Amino acid sequence: MMSYQNETHKVWFITGASRGFGRVWTEAALKRGDKVVATARTLASISDLKDKYGELVLPLELDVTKPDQVKATVEQGHAHFGRLDIVLNNAGYALVGTIEEAGADDVKAMYETNVFGALSVIQAALPLLRKQGGGHILGTSSNLGHVTLPVIGYYCSSKWAFEAIHESLAAEVKAFGIKVTIIEPGAYATEFGSPESLKSSTSLDIYTDFKAKFFEGLKTMERGDPSATPEALFKIVDAEHPPLRFFLGSQCLPWVRTAYQERLAVWEAWASVSDAAQGNPK
Repeated sequence: MMSYQNETHKVWFITGASRGFGRVWTEAALKRGDKVVATARTLASISDLKDKYGELVLPLELDVTKPDQVKATVEQGHAHFGRLDIVLNNAGYALVGTIEEAGADDVKAMYETNVFGALSVIQAALPLLRKQGGGHILGTSSNLGHVTLPVIGYYCSSKWAFEAIHESLAAEVKAFGIKVTIIEPGAYATEFGSPESLKSSTSLDIYTDFKAKFFEGLKTMERGDPSATPEALFKIVDAEHPPLRFFLGSQCLPWVRTAYQERLAVWEAWASVSDAAQGNPK
C-alpha cells in the first residue's frame, strides 16, 4: 500500500453536481483550487464547468442507478487525476406521497438513486481508496435522517437507511485510513423542491386537505443560504478527525434534540414492561 498524503489541494468526486448543493460545492471546491470529477445525469448540465475552470475539472455523465457505469466513471476519474481524496455522494430526490399513496415501484425507484446509487459509488471507490492509503467518503443525508415528516415519509426512510449504512461503513474502513462523514442539512433555498428533485405518487382524495396544509406549512419554513455552506464543508474535509455526523445549518440540532428527548421519555416510561419481556436470564 502506498503512503497516502493529504495534499494542499484535494481531488473530489461529486455526484449530482448539476444543481443544488452539488453545484454549489463543486464550484466552491474549484474556486479554492481543488480538482473535481463532477458528475451528473446529463453532461450538458455541467459542461460549462470546463469553460470556467479548465483542467481543474473533469465533467462526466453518470446515472448512479447503473452500477457498471458508476464503476467505470469512478475509475476514470481516479485515473485522470491520479487519486481521489473526497468521494461525495450527493445525488438524490424526494418522493412526495403518503405511505398509503406511494406505489412500490415509485419507492423502489427512489431507493435506486438515494440508497443503491450511493452504495454503488462507495463500493466502486473503496478499492481505490484502500490502494492509495486513505480518503474521505461524504454523503449528503438530511436532518430527516433522524426525524420524519408526513407526506415525504419514504424519502425520510431512505435517509435513515443512508445513515445506518454510513455508520457501519465508518467502523469497517477506519483501519484503512478512510474517513466517513454524513452531511445532514436542514431546509435550504436550493433547487431541491424543483420538478427534477421531487417526484409525486398517485394521489388519493382523502389526503388532499392534509397535504395542502402540509405544503402551506413548508412555505413558512425558514430556509438557509446554500452559498453559506462551503466553508463548513471545507472545515470537515480539512479536519484531521472529522465527525461522523455533521448538521448543516442552525435548525437541525434543536429539532433532533427535542425528538430524542421525547423518544427517551417514552422508552423510560415503558422500561419496566420492556425489562419484564427479557424473561429469566439463561
